Amino acid sequence: MNGVLLSVVAFIAAIGVLVTVHEFGHFWVARRLGVKVLRFSVGFGKPLWSRRFGADKTELVVAAIPLGGYVRMLDEREGEVTAAEQHRAFNRQGLSTRIAVVAAGPLFNFLFAIAAYWLMFVSGVPGLRPVIGELIESSPAEQAGFMPGDEIRRIKDRPTSSWEEAVLALLDAGLDEQASFDIGVRDPQGNDRLVRVRLDGSTRLLEKGGVLENFGIKPWRPVYPAMIDRLVAGGPGEQAGLRAGDLIVSADGVAVKDWNQWVEYVRTRPARTIMLQVQRGDERLDLSLTPQAIKDEGQTVGRVGAYVRLPDVDEHATMRVVVRYGVLEAVPAALGKTWEMSTLTLRTLWKMVSGKASVENLSGPISIARYAGQSAAIGLAAFLGFLAIVSVSLGVLNLLPIPILDGGHLMYYLIELLKGSPVSEAAQMFGQRVGIILLLLLMSLAFYNDLARLFE
Repeated sequence: MNGVLLSVVAFIAAIGVLVTVHEFGHFWVARRLGVKVLRFSVGFGKPLWSRRFGADKTELVVAAIPLGGYVRMLDEREGEVTAAEQHRAFNRQGLSTRIAVVAAGPLFNFLFAIAAYWLMFVSGVPGLRPVIGELIESSPAEQAGFMPGDEIRRIKDRPTSSWEEAVLALLDAGLDEQASFDIGVRDPQGNDRLVRVRLDGSTRLLEKGGVLENFGIKPWRPVYPAMIDRLVAGGPGEQAGLRAGDLIVSADGVAVKDWNQWVEYVRTRPARTIMLQVQRGDERLDLSLTPQAIKDEGQTVGRVGAYVRLPDVDEHATMRVVVRYGVLEAVPAALGKTWEMSTLTLRTLWKMVSGKASVENLSGPISIARYAGQSAAIGLAAFLGFLAIVSVSLGVLNLLPIPILDGGHLMYYLIELLKGSPVSEAAQMFGQRVGIILLLLLMSLAFYNDLARLFE
């Protein structure tokens, strides 16, 4: 399955699951509290499939646009309700019932995230040890005294056994306005030391580029010689005369130091002839190679159909770690992870609103689809982690006090609780219009960011 197709399939599957979970929360609590549900729709637009079930003949619908869903309940504001069923109309329910029904959607997103994290921790989370490869000149990391080869063992009091844990811990520590904290590292000789990090207001880890890059760290990557192990039959490399065991010495007169440099050189030259010098045994040969132009995640890149020869001792294998918990140990770990991601999401949103973090961090459907495809390609644990963080994001965003979202309705109910009477229909309609405008602006910005990433 190619990258684009995998991304589309994974995206539809992820959104379908998370929307179903969210709307099932509304549906289940409404039914439990005696509210009649007329329709449960996964997706918007034209129904692709529908079926009625239960004593209330609730209509279950799968619609054409898989970007959301809704639960439609019996409500006198949306249509005529017979006298015999007025007690089951949503608008006739007490304040506590309405709050419970509305809050159930985001709550189920958080519960799903806990379950996904639990399963992820039980099955094992593969990762790489957080070993520093390079430091960016004049960056906060270089100024603090980090060295290439240092392994990040803990940030503040939090252990970091993988890069994922290190990035989250660094982000958490760096979200403070004036951050000063210790990072425990171990050098290649096995000596431990503390590095004092100071981040002033000019250091913004959430600017464009990512947390590690803004901090000034490039993770360790294995360096393999540009030696070919095997070739794709009939591919550009074989057609050019390359053979297994050939060492790429130079490309267009530029010395090739390692396989990563060679891959990057080829990717940036689709359908462009490259003059190669290769070492084959005791002789050097000059060859002409034209990489095939292919589409990769919306970009045209070059490919020659060659695989790297790995050394007998694979350095990369020594860097792999698997974080795994027992069945009971995974419960508090999953709860803690869900709470951590929820608070990080809120704090990051606040930084964006206050102008202290780049809005370029917002992602729309294109980026989410790419992440979905990448995580699905990596394996079950990565895809579960992706589902969990998106579920947390949906839960947090839906609780924001923006009219039209669940949080907006809860805001109206809080006002009703304080003033002793419901918010007027006119005020709610005005709020709905404001909410729609805010959501459209947010979606437009996220979509713009997606396109910018796609074509940068």
